[in-house]
Amino acid sequence: MKAGIIAAGDGSRLKSEGMMISKPLVHVDGVPLIERLLRSFIRCGISEVACIVNEHSLEVKQFVEKLSLNISVEFVVKTTPSSMHSMFALAPYLHDGKFLLSTVDSIFDEKEFGSYLHHAQHRTADGVLAVTDFIDDENPLYVQLDTLHRIQGFSKSDRTTWITGGLYVFSPNVFNEVDTVLQQGVERLRNFLGHLVTTGYVLEGYPFSKIVDVDHVHDIQMAESLLRSRA
Repeated sequence: MKAGIIAAGDGSRLKSEGMMISKPLVHVDGVPLIERLLRSFIRCGISEVACIVNEHSLEVKQFVEKLSLNISVEFVVKTTPSSMHSMFALAPYLHDGKFLLSTVDSIFDEKEFGSYLHHAQHRTADGVLAVTDFIDDENPLYVQLDTLHRIQGFSKSDRTTWITGGLYVFSPNVFNEVDTVLQQGVERLRNFLGHLVTTGYVLEGYPFSKIVDVDHVHDIQMAESLLRSRA
């Protein structure tokens, strides 16, 4: 399976708290976020990676290119208005089979991640999304699941047990909707997910015990605690 990494954000919340380094290079337990993600991908069988960074974060590209990795990493350098547009920019690298899409700032248990990839590879759904009942985000996207873990909808305000966790395995047929959503003025990945469900695509949720998004300085300590508890 190929993977796409969205690392094109500017990390504005971390910068406002004094963390001036590019977000993908922020250290969690001594390892930059993007390096941790790539090494997890390798250990869990990902074969190729495409990563998008913005035009002001070329140091991220340079950092990865200096790593000794047994995996091909292609870069798209583009400043995009949202993670949805970043996903679409990665489409040329991900269109030939099921692929993983990941935000750069998700910290998770690697064993759970490996099980998730194995599960998603064998599902016929158009997408399998990592979900978690650990909610520590000021703007979570709540997920409505039925008893078979099929996703019925998403909401910013209707609280449910589950929220999205920044990991998505998609069939490339979701790219068939690119022109439609751009013409409709859809602007965010969460709204693209909602569009997929309402137009008949089958999305499923895969529960993780805990996923930490590193958006604030205090999230770093929380992420380190998660990693050390699973070591």
